Amino acid sequence: MKKLLSTGYSSLSFNLAMLLLRISLGVLMIAHGYDKLVHFAKYRENFHNFLGLGQTASLSLSIFAEFFCSLFLIIGLFTRFTVIPLIINMLVAIFVIHNSDFFGQAEMASVFIAGFIAILLVGPGKASVDGIMGK
Repeated sequence: MKKLLSTGYSSLSFNLAMLLLRISLGVLMIAHGYDKLVHFAKYRENFHNFLGLGQTASLSLSIFAEFFCSLFLIIGLFTRFTVIPLIINMLVAIFVIHNSDFFGQAEMASVFIAGFIAILLVGPGKASVDGIMGK
């Protein structure tokens, strides 16, 4: 019981937790990006024109973040740089698309951003390409 309530943890448990967090967030986010990538023409018609870049550019940036950055996140390559576009994408989803409705429509984006910020602060762990390369 004393170990259950302990705040200490081993290096192995930390690295497994980061691996689980990276893979679960990456796989869940990559599905959104893949759908946008496959149905690009359909999404482009009604996609939000963020910062006046145009619907095509905004959708392309969203696909880059949700699909390609998620792929890098899953394998743990350039992890801290990879989560920055994902964080920006989720900030746009929360504040622009869902009007800061944290406990309603933006609930999933809020969960994603919390996980991405944790990865940004802590890093990918040793069970990643970054960890293997020693970055």
